[in-house]
Amino acid sequence: MSPEPTTVVLSPPPTPNGPLHLGHLAGPYVAADVAARALRLGGERVLSVCGLDDHQNYVLARARQEDADAPTLRDHYAGLIRGVFDRLRVTHDVFVEPLAAPAYRATVARFLGELVDTGAVVVEDWVAPACPSCLGTLHHAYVSGQCACCGAGSGGGTCEGCGSYTPAVELIDPVCTRCGRAATASRRTTGPVLRLEDHREALEAFWCRAVLPDRVRAMISRLQARPMPVVPLAYETDWGIEYPGGQRIDVWAEMGLGYLYTIGRQFAPPSAALADHVAAWESVGAVWAFMGLDNAFYYSVLFPALYAAAGLSLDPLAGLVVNEFYRLSGAKFSTSRDHALWAHEFLAGNDPADVRMFLSWDRPAPAPTDFTEDRFHATVAAWRGMKGLVETSPADLRRAEISLLPSHFDAALATRCLLAADPAEAVTLMRAITGEG
Repeated sequence: MSPEPTTVVLSPPPTPNGPLHLGHLAGPYVAADVAARALRLGGERVLSVCGLDDHQNYVLARARQEDADAPTLRDHYAGLIRGVFDRLRVTHDVFVEPLAAPAYRATVARFLGELVDTGAVVVEDWVAPACPSCLGTLHHAYVSGQCACCGAGSGGGTCEGCGSYTPAVELIDPVCTRCGRAATASRRTTGPVLRLEDHREALEAFWCRAVLPDRVRAMISRLQARPMPVVPLAYETDWGIEYPGGQRIDVWAEMGLGYLYTIGRQFAPPSAALADHVAAWESVGAVWAFMGLDNAFYYSVLFPALYAAAGLSLDPLAGLVVNEFYRLSGAKFSTSRDHALWAHEFLAGNDPADVRMFLSWDRPAPAPTDFTEDRFHATVAAWRGMKGLVETSPADLRRAEISLLPSHFDAALATRCLLAADPAEAVTLMRAITGEG
């Protein structure tokens, strides 16, 4: 066991259905790396965890769109993602690639089986809209509609606009994205589900003490105002970790159980059973998760409920660091609409330290921000020309230190303070932002 509590920094695994764009980097990835570096500078033991979201059915949907082999397409984009992280000096202590990790896949399936066997997860019937033509369950990339909360367009997971949980049954006018037909049929499925309402007390205790931004608390308040949903943990579908009965484990259930495995085995490598991994989390002092609003339901509701079901104390879950949209010339970065600056192409012609510093300075939190290439180059040129021209304050360095802690994370404020601080005093913290040294 680790002699000192470890702070775990999570960033959501990117889906290898396309390359990373600058919006991804300006959101969780640079921020989580900066925070991990700053924590280590403060003397903390840190475990940074990321990976690839191999089992999102967006991978298979993209392969169908391009008439490509799904594993080949995944490998291509996985290589681009890893290359961007390497060039940008975004490092992870653990980087999980489920398609290349049979032990991970087997353990996640075993964990779900254990939860079913103990009754912590129940098996029951549930009914949802279905496509009259296409087989399988409408979920994630396979369905689209309007969010019942805010009216924005949404897939079958969570709403990008307000963060609400949006399974097919909750969507207004759901449509099958594989054939374009309205989901006018219905489908009855029997499988493992997690009743969030059974864990209300543990969730509410976590929500009361955790560091959560206002928009996440608004999403949670909507959940609290009514009986909380029953979340399917496996589907009849064609992509993901296989589960008995011809089903596959929901990718978000996989991710939550995957964290139990990935983090637990860092502190107790021989662990096998779920209880062993839960016990290994005694070495975790705090868990901070960096993400966009569309992932907040899973990290603030589903994962904690899964952990409560597994018998894990929620005390280490410290909070979420959430970003808003990063816009490109006034419109949201979008892989599907090809409205993006691809990170691997942009980094090929620009200094990674400048890119990290600018994306920290321009981070879309707590409000959206807007990227233009002209603004990037003008800002970098201004930084290089302002040496010795800024009046410094001893308070700036302390403000920057506090702003790089996950509990007060504000990379934009930290960068501005460090630019105004004495260069000799600020150099160490500035290296955390630029990734140098």
